[in-house]
Amino acid sequence: MTSGPTSGWAVVDGRFATDCRDIVSDPEALDSAGFWVVVQTFEGALTCVRMDTVRPLGNWYAGAPRWQMPARAGWHSSLDADAYRAGVAAIRERIAAGDVYQTNLCRVLSTPYDEAPDLRSLGGALARGNPAPLAATVCVPQAGLHVASASPELFLQRDRDVVSSGPIKGTGRTASDLTDKDAAENVMIVDLVRNDLSRVAVPGSVAVPSLLRVEPHPGLVHLVSTVTARLEPGRRWADLLAAAAPAGSVTGAPKSSALRIIGELEPTPRGVYCGAVGWVDADRSRGRLAVAIRTFAWSDGRLQLGTGAGITWGSDPQQEWDETELKVSRLLEVS
Repeated sequence: MTSGPTSGWAVVDGRFATDCRDIVSDPEALDSAGFWVVVQTFEGALTCVRMDTVRPLGNWYAGAPRWQMPARAGWHSSLDADAYRAGVAAIRERIAAGDVYQTNLCRVLSTPYDEAPDLRSLGGALARGNPAPLAATVCVPQAGLHVASASPELFLQRDRDVVSSGPIKGTGRTASDLTDKDAAENVMIVDLVRNDLSRVAVPGSVAVPSLLRVEPHPGLVHLVSTVTARLEPGRRWADLLAAAAPAGSVTGAPKSSALRIIGELEPTPRGVYCGAVGWVDADRSRGRLAVAIRTFAWSDGRLQLGTGAGITWGSDPQQEWDETELKVSRLLEVS
């Protein structure tokens, strides 16, 4: 734990937060007091940063140098095309064996980047070139957080005892590209999210007010659904994160089986990618966390960007690889 005001800032949900007061890993802090910036890795490591000053966003990247994206040739993928296609085939075999219904297979792109990137430059480039409803940029070096996210996906939103999630499953260049496979996959993950939230919800309160709506985003469209619930009295952020993380849309169904297969097929940890990033206002019992997709993260001299696709029995290995390429192509061109 770090105490006392230090440097560090974050852009989250139309807010510019500065003056880092505390850094903790205990989710109980999110029900204490103050405004917290929250980052959780896919593997479950949680960092909560309490900020003393929160103000409207404004043009937060004004004056930052233009971002220079590393050349595409310098990015290394944890799974190349052959290995990824082989992974898709392996998951289809596991589906045929009855081990799992769906698994999200991801790969992590990384490139050498000796010093921490200028996150005003990178975050500004994403804001200009790939605007996203749940974008976040977090620069808290003392917590090891160097993150710039253009996430379109809601993981968890809480307003006192009301909670919601917005799983995304189904991606195409246009709405005409979306298939029955995409719809079936989305419904599968909606059922998983309903089950996750039911663990901490008032019985009978879990609902799906929106199913399979098409949302346009820069360069592509997604199928998105909404799941809502009312939390049982006394439930805290720790309970909610324990029930829902990691997000069903980036794991698979059943989640426990999908996580085992991910551990077998993906050669590197995902880290912040596919985890969560956002904010919690502990004084008002409110908060909003995005699934950390479309997300750059820097550590140990490397800049990383993940991409993936949901694999079902109806998946074509080449098409799934192409989907992972589509999801990062625009991000690797922002400036």
